[in-house]
Amino acid sequence: MAIEDNLFKLSPTEYGEAYQAHLLEQYKLFVESADRISQRRQQANSFFLTINTALLAVLGGILSRGSQSLGLWWFLPVAVAGLVLCYVWYRLVLSYKGLNAGKFEVIHAIEKKLPVALFDAEWRQIGEGENSTKYKPFSEIETWIPWVFMALYGVLVVAVGIQDWCLK
Repeated sequence: MAIEDNLFKLSPTEYGEAYQAHLLEQYKLFVESADRISQRRQQANSFFLTINTALLAVLGGILSRGSQSLGLWWFLPVAVAGLVLCYVWYRLVLSYKGLNAGKFEVIHAIEKKLPVALFDAEWRQIGEGENSTKYKPFSEIETWIPWVFMALYGVLVVAVGIQDWCLK
């Protein structure tokens, strides 16, 4: 089933003379909602980036001071909590990616009924995300960041484990 089948419930004739004006107004509102999703996505990324940076800084600071009394058993639950946060962050990024993709499918469909298809033209101009020399989708880059933090948590756990082992 094409997106247009779910999107356009009434033809311009059935709707009446305000069809085009109302379509344009709904289009503007929908584009604004897509922008708000992107803003919320950035806020979520900032939140997770801040939490993970602070958590790793604290763990790294304690490790650099050579606090043997805390050991691996203190670091492990904190690192697991960090890993869980990173996984939640990764899944959230994928969710926002899917939501944005759906919103832009709707925007492209609405633009078929408008005199100018700005988003569709831009998307085609940048190679529809297939040509990384023209455009690299942010979500492809964005999904790597939680994995980098996961690796850092893993390195810290290994470092603490080696430190504990060497001190015994």
